[in-house]
Amino acid sequence: MTTNVTQSARLSVAPMMDWTDRHCRYLHRLMSSQTLLYTEMVTAPALVRGNALHLLDYNPEEHPVALQLGGSDPHELAQAASLGAEFGYDEINLNCGCPSDRVQSGSFGAVLMENADLVARCCQAMIDAQPVEITVKCRIGVDDQDPTQVLPDFIETVAKSGVKRFSIHARKAWLQGLSPKENRDIPPLDYDIALQMKRDFPHLHISLNGGVTTLDEAEAHLAAGFDGVMIGRAAYHAPSSVLLDADQRIFGIAKSKEAAEIVREMLPYIDWHVSQGGKLAQVTRHMLGLFQGRPGARHWRRILSQEGHKPGAGTDIVLRALEAVT
Repeated sequence: MTTNVTQSARLSVAPMMDWTDRHCRYLHRLMSSQTLLYTEMVTAPALVRGNALHLLDYNPEEHPVALQLGGSDPHELAQAASLGAEFGYDEINLNCGCPSDRVQSGSFGAVLMENADLVARCCQAMIDAQPVEITVKCRIGVDDQDPTQVLPDFIETVAKSGVKRFSIHARKAWLQGLSPKENRDIPPLDYDIALQMKRDFPHLHISLNGGVTTLDEAEAHLAAGFDGVMIGRAAYHAPSSVLLDADQRIFGIAKSKEAAEIVREMLPYIDWHVSQGGKLAQVTRHMLGLFQGRPGARHWRRILSQEGHKPGAGTDIVLRALEAVT
């Protein structure tokens, strides 16, 4: 499928472990036809050494959809990127931002901020191996690094490999002393240095990530000069407030949808999933925040949470939960 991924990258939903699986992405795509969606991070060793190709499965309706890879071996990443291209992903993204211990022990994620030359070699290998665009998601630095020195050098070095799009999580990652959860909140945001990268490298596409929770904020960042905005937890926990108006406000097309309409559009997908032996809760856990902040939201969450795990649970439970809201 041919997709203008650069245009879609004006707004994207961040890759989030345990959250942005194929069921989540299917839901988000119903809410916005244009927003760029990302997979959870898939490690190159899992694909190349573990042959875990099921991790690449997705629904054609998810396009435009990007595959995020984790790894630090150029040859292995090139093989993994080739697999991603064969599966038809619209973009392949290298994770240089995740601070988890597991990621560090594999010498990838945020620890790669300390080795721009290696990242450039990885990206070059991925670009040479297949035709899909390679992008990078990074932090502004790690630990005691000075972002004003490290970030420009990192972007300049990696861009020489042919990478033209970067998503910058505008916080440092503290590999020592903070948990992955703390790394999402405690290091202070520095939007100014991220914006400076757009000024320093006007030919590159720079998206901002970190702390953005509303479309109002996204529009303000786009107006300030960013090419794109990537929203994470807010798009997951309160998707209606972020995604239902995104096509109209960010992309200037289509009219906004209603949350109840999305629920009804999900029913055939849920029926299909359950008929394949799947559990209702595997899908509905991503739908709990659909009515966040609206009357009846608590009843919606309660019914889905309590009933969704029961044997034989199906769309009748979803409809009952919807009645409690509407």
